[in-house]
Amino acid sequence: MPVWDSTPLPERDQFDYWNDVICRAFVPLRAVRRTDRPGFAARVETRPLVEVNRARIVSQPQETLHGVREVADTDAAYYFVNLQLAGRCAVRQGGRESVVGPGQFTVVDTTEPYSFDLDGVWHMVSYRVPHAHLSSRLGGRRPSTAVAVGGAGAGGVVTALMHALWQVGDEVDRTGTRDLEQSFASAVAAATAAGVEPGRFDRGAVRAAVLQHVRDHLGDRTLSVTTVCRRFAISPRTLHNLFADAEDSFGATVRAMRLDRCALVLAAAAPTVTVTEIATAHGFDDPSSFSRAFRRRFGVSPREARQGAACTNGTVGVR
Repeated sequence: MPVWDSTPLPERDQFDYWNDVICRAFVPLRAVRRTDRPGFAARVETRPLVEVNRARIVSQPQETLHGVREVADTDAAYYFVNLQLAGRCAVRQGGRESVVGPGQFTVVDTTEPYSFDLDGVWHMVSYRVPHAHLSSRLGGRRPSTAVAVGGAGAGGVVTALMHALWQVGDEVDRTGTRDLEQSFASAVAAATAAGVEPGRFDRGAVRAAVLQHVRDHLGDRTLSVTTVCRRFAISPRTLHNLFADAEDSFGATVRAMRLDRCALVLAAAAPTVTVTEIATAHGFDDPSSFSRAFRRRFGVSPREARQGAACTNGTVGVR
């Protein structure tokens, strides 16, 4: 995972280094300083998935330009989905201009000129997405570019996925990673499709984001319908409707995922960690109830699973 950092260099070389770095990490770009201070402290880290590339950037005030010449020098067609974490970004493309603040994201298209004006120290997460990922979900239409999208509704799904996907590493195989890319593309398409009625969103993408959030918080005893609805700015009715055509309800899904996680922990935990401690850490307060639920799901008791007995439902899939 490449990391470029200008701070170890002499101050006189830092800005030129940064101009070179942003072209290597993203697409052809040109930065213009917005400060007279000596030096130019900036850092970018990139993490590839399969076809989507992730980046996390911290930098100084600047204007970043992707002009006509840079468009011509770009070797493929991408969309950048940029989530602002700190500072403000004035984004311009196609005659549109928006100011993107912390917690909001915007999309730009590398096949047309665009610019970012960042007037303070800023922090951003940026995902480079091939055109085909979005166009296939928008019927050939383009997403709305240079528009600030907030973190509620479909926009909240995108921001949640951007935070979650940044943490994905080698523990997810290539097939699983590709599935995550597709969920992300669906969420971005739903949140940015031109002409989409406000408040509408892709059910599959929202459900995928909710499931990722649940996976990330299986050990959080406060995980509930209320906290999930608050995180995604949806009502309890909407949350339950997301799982209406699924095999299990939301509650049953969370319970099954927690049992799967307990099975993994039981197999790996030190003998000094008790079954009750593992169950309690995953929201099961009644040891007898946990044992019955575990046996119904896996065909063996928690203690038998710890001793190496095979679970009858095969490989546990939640990591």
